[in-house]
Amino acid sequence: MVLKHLIGLFTNPANEWERIRDAGYSTGACLAGHTLLLALVPAIASYVGTTEIGWEVAGTRAVKLTPESALRIAVLYYGAMVVATFTMGWMIHWMSRTYGAEQPLSQCVALATYTATPLFLSGVMQLYPLLWLNLVLGLPVVGYTIYLFYTGVPIVMRIPPERGFLLSSAVLAFGMVSLVAMLAVTVILWSRGFAPAFTS
Repeated sequence: MVLKHLIGLFTNPANEWERIRDAGYSTGACLAGHTLLLALVPAIASYVGTTEIGWEVAGTRAVKLTPESALRIAVLYYGAMVVATFTMGWMIHWMSRTYGAEQPLSQCVALATYTATPLFLSGVMQLYPLLWLNLVLGLPVVGYTIYLFYTGVPIVMRIPPERGFLLSSAVLAFGMVSLVAMLAVTVILWSRGFAPAFTS
């Protein structure tokens, strides 16, 4: 299931969204056959990158994490990506009623799952965690992910493009607020003893 729609999402997203919609995947199939596998890419890459290469900020000496600390963070990172994908699917389902899109939760999770594909794949950049490089390469990925979402919403949710645009915008606003909330939770966790441990 992972590779079935991968190429189409990058070459002809509109047609691929129709195939995803018509396939009628269950929530479990989306999460198990796509999210749980592709979320491993950034989690493993970040573990390797932070323990073997290390972060460099403004030309300073590379800072590495201890393997234990990096593993703990990678596991939390992986869990956060899976939970976030399902939560976005649930939020699409909840918000869609306002826009006259009565689709089952499984369709909404499929939409969130496949929208996140470019973000998951770009996680390979974390093998070489150079901040400016990750930002330069990451911005086009975020842009394409947003394009993919705006393209997919009216097709998967079976609503007119203008209502799809409004629904997409509302869900993205929720996503941005959630991201800020996650950053705040991260800061709180770091101050409560969950901060990363660096090698000397």
